[in-house]
Amino acid sequence: MLMFGWEFPPHISGGLGTASFGLTRGMTKIPGLQIRFVIPKTFGDEDPRKLELIGANNVSLSRRKINYEGFLREIEYIEVDSMLVPYTDPEEYERKVKEAKTGSTSFIQTSFRGRIDFSGGYGHNLFQEIANYAIVASVLGESSDFDIIHAHDWLTFPAGMAAKKKSGKPLVLHVHATDFDRSGGSVNPAVFDIEKKGMEAADAIIAVSNFTRNTIIEKYGIDPDKVVTIHNAVEPLGELEKKALRKSVNDRVVTFLGRVTLQKGPEFFIEAAYKVLQKMSNVRFVMAGSGELYERMVLRAASLRIADKFHFTGFLKGDEVHRMFSISDVYVMPSVSEPFGISPLEAMQSNVPVIISHQSGVSEVLQYALKIDFWDVDAMADAIYGLLNYSALSDMFKHFGKVEVDNMKWENSAQKVNEVYKRMLT
Repeated sequence: MLMFGWEFPPHISGGLGTASFGLTRGMTKIPGLQIRFVIPKTFGDEDPRKLELIGANNVSLSRRKINYEGFLREIEYIEVDSMLVPYTDPEEYERKVKEAKTGSTSFIQTSFRGRIDFSGGYGHNLFQEIANYAIVASVLGESSDFDIIHAHDWLTFPAGMAAKKKSGKPLVLHVHATDFDRSGGSVNPAVFDIEKKGMEAADAIIAVSNFTRNTIIEKYGIDPDKVVTIHNAVEPLGELEKKALRKSVNDRVVTFLGRVTLQKGPEFFIEAAYKVLQKMSNVRFVMAGSGELYERMVLRAASLRIADKFHFTGFLKGDEVHRMFSISDVYVMPSVSEPFGISPLEAMQSNVPVIISHQSGVSEVLQYALKIDFWDVDAMADAIYGLLNYSALSDMFKHFGKVEVDNMKWENSAQKVNEVYKRMLT
């Protein structure tokens, strides 16, 4: 498999990197399946294990053999001349590809080693980096030996399409979210166009929930026969992650963990917290994450005069997430539009009862979670109050929720993905 992603742990900003990592780990356990996982930039501290992890920033543009750091075998790199100008966006890249087919010369900006520099993030040159990533994908598609292409989310769709054009191999797109989810319905035309073109070019599309599958079919006009739902799973906890911390306060702790953006519904969490604090005082609320609504949420908590009971941690990752869950009594995910949502599964692994919105894909597969509409602040507050004050209710969700989520393994999701591959290759 030639697989294109945008994040790889420990350098992740959300669920995309976590899901890609978990799925590929599950896939490495399938006999005869080998994965070349490409990301824009490797930092050197990744742990690919059985994956062949390739940073596009390390791919030179002339055919030669060198020893790639971190691996004990040679892999091919590709190189072109430097002193070139960068592509500005995917549309410009597509035009350049057409020119190249008619004999014209196309150019990109490279270093003196013939490599393209990538930030490895989501900076102001994101569209340029997406286009440059597609350029690397096109040469990998032409020179590499593989059977199928798998691209994760819109950032890598142009790369997947470029590799397909060069190789003629089947393309599978994995949709973890659409711009309708990220924007709350006010889609970015440029992003929508990339998503739609990618979906139309794909031979098969994997959606992480029926919620997302319906969006793909209804909003992008994609043939339903081409779209299959394969739900996400969760990585088992390690021994260190299972260890609980001792809280420094006697108060109960209710946690929101995710990007502080419109999509995640942080404002509804704050309003529910205010209602709960009118009924009980021995509780603290935590908003763990960062995003464009962060400052507005801080100001809203202050205006409600609950700042002494409301804590903002900023972005958490890795062990910090598990430490947060270990001191939490309730986890709330009030997402407005959530294609799946892995964080409730991580909370349930840590014996934390969860409250999730009906507007989340994970609500399709969880039985032992309290479910509310994101906008119903009263229902959210009631659910939080009930879990904090009725131990029998809380214990029931802890016990059966842990059993439920322990059976949601990435190996099972990986087997379903492999079935999609088989259909593409027969």
